[in-house]
Amino acid sequence: MASKKEYLLYYNDKLFGGIYDDRFLVKVTVSSLELLPDAPQEIPYDGAKPMLLVTEIENKNYLRGLILSMYEDLSETKKMSKKKG
Repeated sequence: MASKKEYLLYYNDKLFGGIYDDRFLVKVTVSSLELLPDAPQEIPYDGAKPMLLVTEIENKNYLRGLILSMYEDLSETKKMSKKKG
């Protein structure tokens, strides 16, 4: 069985989406719902929250606008601290 590769995508330290099993998925936010009103919601992996499937992946200007629009809706990514011990 081939291993699945997943990639998390960040913009200015905020996680906005990822590549999961060859699918480009973005977080569900007010802006992403406005810009992708008909996008199906898909589960990236077992136990995860639904995300929106982006199918228009060839248009760089569209993708840039989507990510910039989502940016204010996203929370800051929490930094993992190393445990001493």
